[in-house]
Amino acid sequence: MKIAFFIPEYPPRVISGLGRYAENICRAIQNRGHELTVFTMNDGTLRTSEARNGVSVHRPLLVDGGTILPEVLTMQHLLRLSTTSRYFNDVLIYNILSAAKCVNELIKKQGKAFDILCAHNWQSAIAGSIVKEETGLPFVFHLHAIEEDRMTLEEATVIRSLEETAAQLADRVVTVCYPLHEYLIRHGFDSTKLKVCWNAVNLATYDPARLSGEAIRALRRRYGLDEEERMLLFVGELAQLADFRVLLEAMQIVSQQHPEVKLVILGRGECAHRVSQLITELDLEAQVKPRLEPITEAEQLLHYGAAEMVILTSLRGPCSIISLEAMAMQKPVILGTKVFCSRCDHIVASGRDQTGMLADGRDPRELAWAMLRLLEDRAGAAEMGARARSRVLSYRSWDEAAAQTLAIYEDAISAGPGSG
Repeated sequence: MKIAFFIPEYPPRVISGLGRYAENICRAIQNRGHELTVFTMNDGTLRTSEARNGVSVHRPLLVDGGTILPEVLTMQHLLRLSTTSRYFNDVLIYNILSAAKCVNELIKKQGKAFDILCAHNWQSAIAGSIVKEETGLPFVFHLHAIEEDRMTLEEATVIRSLEETAAQLADRVVTVCYPLHEYLIRHGFDSTKLKVCWNAVNLATYDPARLSGEAIRALRRRYGLDEEERMLLFVGELAQLADFRVLLEAMQIVSQQHPEVKLVILGRGECAHRVSQLITELDLEAQVKPRLEPITEAEQLLHYGAAEMVILTSLRGPCSIISLEAMAMQKPVILGTKVFCSRCDHIVASGRDQTGMLADGRDPRELAWAMLRLLEDRAGAAEMGARARSRVLSYRSWDEAAAQTLAIYEDAISAGPGSG
């Protein structure tokens, strides 16, 4: 199978769990004998075309269209973006240039044949939609998370419209868990197109037994933490400023009762500079340690090892790779997706199998309550972490995830155009 693969992150540009997904799923698909051509974003430092570990990778150089965006989108549209206008500019240019190269350069000029195309999240929805309409190729749209909460927005936003339009054009829509699958059906997505394909985690890599105590102590010293201080961890893309305001306001509450608690934020993204400003505005410089730069996977593993818990505040991504990584590293997780799914047993099991806490990521008091509950019951939190590791041991490998993904692609191809 020859696959045109549109995704905003691909190694070496890995910002969030989506980049980790791209790295692992592409390797697993390639190992099964299939051919991938990846179209991804360029931060200005990477080659525009290269073969990377046998995968053809295309990264168009971007230009700044910020002065023209207000002429294309109304100010109301810009104000309702759930991201910065500069990031939206970059996404828009990436999509148009990638779609044009795929259709005009590779397919029409070079005679490149594809069996199917796939696009991941709203950041690649435009390219997927354009190539679908230009070529008629079977199109699979992957929604790893949604960008907008449809229960709290009365008006459609630009990004919400992109997600919905791509889903309408797609022959199949793939989500990463049943809570997201059910949520999309409740909000008008075509249930006949929707498929679920769980994420995976590399258990050999994400194993706490591989970490040395001295390396963890060295990491703690890097953040100025002494032996009595306790480390909490956030890992992920810094894309939704509102989510981080809630997390930081929750830290204000926690710090009043536990001044020894420190929060380390690992992340990159278009809101990174505002997160730093917000830490200062809320007078949390002593309690919150941001690390807003690229780090290696080995460094990320050490952060998991040094933390007591991992907090994921996003409302829209209940079953992220980051949560699976944290569980594999034997850490209890706090998910901010309670408003999104009243239960999320795949990650935070309930009852005797509990592996963490589910909180309303819009409410700093509820998030602080979940953090305090784990902080004040160290034995219980450790037991949750141990159960989390045991739970992910039963999950699928990346090879199994690739097999299911490919089965969905083959189904879309065999069903023919317009198969919903």
